[in-house]
Amino acid sequence: MRSSDGKTRSVVSDIPGAGWDYSITRHPYHEHERSKGAHYCIYNRRLMAVCFDDHSTEEGYWRLRRQAAVLHTGEYVLEFRGPDAEALLDKLFTKDITKVKVGRCGYGLACYEDGGMLVDGVLLRLAEDRFWYAQADGDFYSWARAHAVGMDVTISDPDVFVSQVQGPNALKILEAAAGGVPEKFTYFACAEVDLGGQKVFITRTGYTNELGWEFYTEPHHDPDALWEHIKSAGADFGMEIFGLDAMNIRRIEAGILNAGADFNATTTPYEAGLGRFVDTEKGDFIGKAALKAADTGSRSHGIKCPNGEPLISGSISIGGSTVGVVTAGASSPYLGHGIGIALMDSAGHEPGASIEIRCKDGSVQVGELVELPMYDQACEIPRGKLVDIP
Repeated sequence: MRSSDGKTRSVVSDIPGAGWDYSITRHPYHEHERSKGAHYCIYNRRLMAVCFDDHSTEEGYWRLRRQAAVLHTGEYVLEFRGPDAEALLDKLFTKDITKVKVGRCGYGLACYEDGGMLVDGVLLRLAEDRFWYAQADGDFYSWARAHAVGMDVTISDPDVFVSQVQGPNALKILEAAAGGVPEKFTYFACAEVDLGGQKVFITRTGYTNELGWEFYTEPHHDPDALWEHIKSAGADFGMEIFGLDAMNIRRIEAGILNAGADFNATTTPYEAGLGRFVDTEKGDFIGKAALKAADTGSRSHGIKCPNGEPLISGSISIGGSTVGVVTAGASSPYLGHGIGIALMDSAGHEPGASIEIRCKDGSVQVGELVELPMYDQACEIPRGKLVDIP
């Protein structure tokens, strides 16, 4: 049975006593979440908070939209270092990685030989021969190792944890925490800053399409001191920890896809609406031949549901015939209706098409396909060009 039946949910919570956590890893800020009544999902074998007892999902959403919110993520960072690091990454990813300069980030999308998607994430270029890849949930380490045979590159786990500070006050918090915003810290930039006497890598990225930045906690850091410093800097700007459920609403509105849910090994980048991240004119990469021959039509769309919340894994029908599935669903406090992401069985459907949607309460409601993102089509909010505080 799928985990989302609209009635039950399985999450992880702390309980007293010793025991075996079966290779589950806690992030360095776990203790700072405990008092808030955190409940977790498992992501890359790491715990990532989905909700808290001390505030509602809607309160977390408005904190993100109006002030600032922090999510300690379950993203998994791999390091690629050596003379052939760039060449390997260019082979693994569909976009031309050689164009990513030192101090910049890129979107890394990896495919199988048949064009089906393996994983995606953010690639940081820390030096000419050193990269970090903050990946979504998925099996990538062994894949990369297998394709690195004969190349002069070391692939390792640097034991790094990613946290994101997102919302309209995010850069004000960075300025207070670091004594200023780094020069040329534009969208998808990477920099190293001093946060309370500790050198920390940060990126101008996030998973919300709000203004924001992310910080990378390494083993040599004092995480308690680092968090207290960032927390103190954010106190005057309304910053609070929040969970994945609140962030999920905003990422659906923004059309940000979730690996393993909105796309998987049977979905090509074109079908997921990510064709802009495929560069079939660059040198050879895994999946190139299949993608050059693939249909470029998109099967991924947004969902508007005025009278219900779309059920994850629920059916989408037209005229009583199933034509797709709901891959993400929520209720948007800002838009005032149910929203979701649909993966249709075939390309060719257009925004505005009327559909019937299976909803969380078991009902079938009439809705429509909509364009993604659902607002801020030019993505000006995360670039700091539009202040949109509802």
